Amino acid sequence: MNSAHADTLAEWLASIEQLHPKNIEMGLERVRVVKERLGIRFDCPVITVGGTNGKGSTCSMMQAIWQKAGYRVGLYSSPHIHDFAERVKIDGQVVSEEIIVRYFKKVEMARGDIPLTFFEFTTLTIMQILAEGSLDVVILEVGLGGRLDAVNLIDAQVAVVTNVDIDHVDYLGHTRELIGYEKAGIFRQGKMAVYGDYDPPHSLVAYADETGSDLRVLGRDYNSVCQDDRWSYIGPTLRFDNLDPPALHGKNQVKNASNALMVLEAMRDVLPFDEKAVRAGLSQVYLPGRFQRLQNEPLVILDAAHNPHAAIVLAENLRSMGEFHTTFAVFGAMSDKDIEGVIVPMKETVDFWYLTGLPLSRAASTEMLKEKLIAAGVMPDRIRLFETAAEALDAAKINAGKNDRIIAFGSFWIVTGVTRIAHSDSLIS
Repeated sequence: MNSAHADTLAEWLASIEQLHPKNIEMGLERVRVVKERLGIRFDCPVITVGGTNGKGSTCSMMQAIWQKAGYRVGLYSSPHIHDFAERVKIDGQVVSEEIIVRYFKKVEMARGDIPLTFFEFTTLTIMQILAEGSLDVVILEVGLGGRLDAVNLIDAQVAVVTNVDIDHVDYLGHTRELIGYEKAGIFRQGKMAVYGDYDPPHSLVAYADETGSDLRVLGRDYNSVCQDDRWSYIGPTLRFDNLDPPALHGKNQVKNASNALMVLEAMRDVLPFDEKAVRAGLSQVYLPGRFQRLQNEPLVILDAAHNPHAAIVLAENLRSMGEFHTTFAVFGAMSDKDIEGVIVPMKETVDFWYLTGLPLSRAASTEMLKEKLIAAGVMPDRIRLFETAAEALDAAKINAGKNDRIIAFGSFWIVTGVTRIAHSDSLIS
């Protein structure tokens, strides 16, 4: 559909997908021109968050704590689970479709004959919504990489790289050093940069040095200490002890919370907060698809893990849960992902694999997934094939006993597929 004839959000999204021949085109030249035409300027602090994994959790924790501290917070995140509007939130609430469509029209008028990818067009739209939202602080999640991502058009007061691992190799490179350089591109001269893991790539540290960024590294400049079911945050000037675990489940969530608190500490002269806001925000933060418990007996867990680093963490989280009689996996993946790298850390944890296709041309076929599982040593009689994630989950539930568990993972599209019916009935909490 031509965008000139688009009316509803669905029609606009369908139209925007046709504007550019490529799904992804790295570079900022085209999108910068449109940004300047739109006059996008932020009158409040902006935080950018990149990294291989943990971006969404870190963003959501910052949002939750700042909201509890009384601030008006804007958040841009991607991808969405069910509805596009989930990508833009103000004070934790999605922006209405009517507002999004109104700003789509502004971007369409401003771009003229400049072709924009779906991500570029929608990023410009959401940035303008947030820039004009009378906000106290804005959090922008990087979509892919950092240096050439559309979000990097904005100069942030603090830039976070949660971690660096192998993913999107066709665009970012085949090594941590190459990928680290791309992700460090969001750092700015004289501004604080945060690296949220213990082993920063040399390229990332060198980029921070070259640009004059004030780099803070987890384990060197700030840290977390866990003891039993409590933990402490130890920052350069602040310390919070005896904290409850974040409401988001999983091994890495304390690390993500520490990264969020490092940013809040860096911004506290501009956005003061107290320990009460920290505790309340971390206890109420919510983000679907991150080691999310959907039901009990049998236990159903959803996780969007789609690269080796995330799969390693997922496997560790599953092992830490104790003994279960049988573990079923509902698994689907994109063909351009390191599928073998995802399978290897999970294969000793999973007993039966229920493979599913995904509704995208990039998706790996169930036959391809089966071949890779067999090559990894999984017996063929432990594998079943399904057309959709919902069908695979239904079959797993039928075969699982109350002392078994089901883990649905491999892509955000898996989370979307297995929760679509529940979402429409408002059953997911």
